[in-house]
Amino acid sequence: MPDIYSVTDLTTRIRDILENSLLLQDVWVQGEVSNMTRAASGHWYFTVKDAGAQLKCVMFKLAAQRQSTEPRNGDAIQIRGKIGVYEARGEYQLYAEDIQMAGGVGDLYRQFEQLKAKLLAEGLFEDDRKRPIPAAPRQIGIVTSPDAAAFRDIHNVLSRRYPLVQVILSPTQVQGADAPPQIVRAIERLNQHTQVDVILVCRGGGSIEDLWCFNDERVARAIAASTIPVISGVGHETDFTIADFAADLRAPTPSAAAELATPDSAELRASLRRDAETLTRLLEDRLETLQSDLDIARRSLLVVSPERYIQDTYQRLDEFTQRMEAAQKRHFALIRERLKARTSALNAASPQAILARGYAIVTRSDTGSVITTEKEAPPGTGVTLRLKDGELKARIEDKDSHARYKRTLF
Repeated sequence: MPDIYSVTDLTTRIRDILENSLLLQDVWVQGEVSNMTRAASGHWYFTVKDAGAQLKCVMFKLAAQRQSTEPRNGDAIQIRGKIGVYEARGEYQLYAEDIQMAGGVGDLYRQFEQLKAKLLAEGLFEDDRKRPIPAAPRQIGIVTSPDAAAFRDIHNVLSRRYPLVQVILSPTQVQGADAPPQIVRAIERLNQHTQVDVILVCRGGGSIEDLWCFNDERVARAIAASTIPVISGVGHETDFTIADFAADLRAPTPSAAAELATPDSAELRASLRRDAETLTRLLEDRLETLQSDLDIARRSLLVVSPERYIQDTYQRLDEFTQRMEAAQKRHFALIRERLKARTSALNAASPQAILARGYAIVTRSDTGSVITTEKEAPPGTGVTLRLKDGELKARIEDKDSHARYKRTLF
């Protein structure tokens, strides 16, 4: 199904097509005035026509006040302006900026159109040969008169907007017959002897005669031949020159040219702050993600880590140690009990204990050998009796021969 537009959408698209056409934004039209109306607001509404067609025109108050002659119905005039669309009525019309009575100015217009057609045919105005304007130039070259208000306006804009940039003025006249060759040399000087990043060719507003040096073929070719991008800022917003078509970028005024050539330092600072905030947020998000990954890895590591096994092993080792110590204590206690019992038994069976119970150990005094039988101690043998608390010396007597003593020793 084909696209279906509303009346408003279609009219807006037609307006955009007309108003985006560079050629239709600075055009001269010649015809006869009719239906001239001077509104209370100061705006002029009229129609220009010839034998084959008519064109509605409007000139707003500020432009009308600049005119030296007020057109009347039936006058043959030449009008400079731009084509646009009055959407409320769906009418295209000429927004007039300058009106001249038919005559000498028409010759200038024809010269303008002839040169524009010639250079257009050569491809001098093609978009594919336009060079990009650097986003943040370090040096800007300015082609204008050092005494012109345009130079002061540019300097003020640059000082406020982008004070980092270095300005290099290539002075020239910007009005009169001597201006075109000077403008050409000023552009060439900047190309040959500087390292500027962009060139501004500028002049303030004026009549078509005042701006005519920027319609010179030599100036247009110098701009096109420049190895450095060129921004033209000639006249007011409604003024168009051949230099505008040849330049890489057209600005409606010199001040606008300075703005188009530089970034806004305030916007740069704001952009840096936004970038810093964005970077901080991204880093925080990244760190948070890494911390989460680290926590997950730590938990996963705990599952397979030998730490828990080592801790369990330490605990089992402590339990084994405690059991071993308890077993050792029990074993040593049993050994002590056994030792105590054996010691008691040994003490009870020791000679000293036997002696303590009244027994004695008899040994031969001469040899110290223990006498265990009667045969080992015949009468007359000297013996030693070892008692609990000492020794006694004795001699073995014949018991039978002891009768005379009236006693029996043994």
